[in-house]
Amino acid sequence: MTASPLIALVNGRVLGDHGPREGLAVLVRGRRIAAIVADNDPRLADAQRHDLHGHLLLPGFIDVQVNGGGGLLFNDAPTVETLRGIAAAHRKFGTTGMLPTLITDTAEKMREALAAVDDAIEQRVPGILGIHVEGPFLANARKGIHNADLFRHPDNDDIEALTAAHRGAVMLTLAPDEVSPAVIARLSQDGVIVVAGHTAADYATTRAALDAGVSGFTHLYNAMTPLGSRDPGVVGAALDDPHSWCGLIVDGHHVHPATLRIAIAAKARGKCVLVTDAMPPVGSDKPDYVLNGQTITMRDGICQSEAGVLAGSGLDMASAVRNAVQMLGLPLAEASRMASTYPAAWIGLERTHGRMAAGYQADLVVMDDRLTVRETWVAGVAYPQA
Repeated sequence: MTASPLIALVNGRVLGDHGPREGLAVLVRGRRIAAIVADNDPRLADAQRHDLHGHLLLPGFIDVQVNGGGGLLFNDAPTVETLRGIAAAHRKFGTTGMLPTLITDTAEKMREALAAVDDAIEQRVPGILGIHVEGPFLANARKGIHNADLFRHPDNDDIEALTAAHRGAVMLTLAPDEVSPAVIARLSQDGVIVVAGHTAADYATTRAALDAGVSGFTHLYNAMTPLGSRDPGVVGAALDDPHSWCGLIVDGHHVHPATLRIAIAAKARGKCVLVTDAMPPVGSDKPDYVLNGQTITMRDGICQSEAGVLAGSGLDMASAVRNAVQMLGLPLAEASRMASTYPAAWIGLERTHGRMAAGYQADLVVMDDRLTVRETWVAGVAYPQA
């Protein structure tokens, strides 16, 4: 068996913990990073050089909430080909790993989606790391765009489907006011990444769910009870808990920038994660799509129904990182970690993904000074922008 060639990514600025660093080269062999070395290291003599033209080199982005992209919606056709198309659309924006997300649907559709993701991972579809099942165990009072006619409580068949052996991560958004701590504990103990969202729970109910195994919160602030002076609600429980993760949609529409800054200041470092909640218009020239029989239109990056209900977003991960820097005032290194290192830890891949270090998967994104993606690498394969 012929060994994979050694590739040296040179003439770039490698993003470190405290900002970009010059004079470094990243060595890639096969699917993994072999080493990060000085650009005069003797190993470069035997390597194939890949010129980064002075651009920034960051760890690839990991998005744990992707409903669609490239004109495709996962719910419409939960197949390997749909996943391939969605991943390709988001790859243009630096997303090298994702959890394709199934919005509230039937039990049969949920099983189809779980099987499709398993098949995609087996076939090594670039970027598919698992699945996010958002619903149907949600609260009608905080339904958002979800179809409340399909809401229900999990039965044994649902639990068995979710906890069966799967090839990737399984994240499940549920409402703690609709699902008991005992069921949450069973799901969590059997490997499901349980998160709270679309919930009308109070603080005590949410705290009990956290104690039972809830690991985080889906699109913090949206579709949950707010923080009040005498009623902390779900948001208060999320910000008060030091261990849980919070997904943040940083698009300037879902949550005010000041409100996002408050969350980041309140949470322990490493617990705020950038997500997109992306819909089919991302990576497509088609602004409209149909969800639950409703026509949704994206205008100015906002996806809304005719009644004005937010329906996911038109956000991509490159824009989320750019917004975190420009809108929230975060250092690029921290915004990058919120898009790579922290989500990898949330889904249990902190030893293989989300960092630029020897032994980690060679998932990388090349960006210019405007933080526009110029090139994406997934498992050691380059995908240049057209």
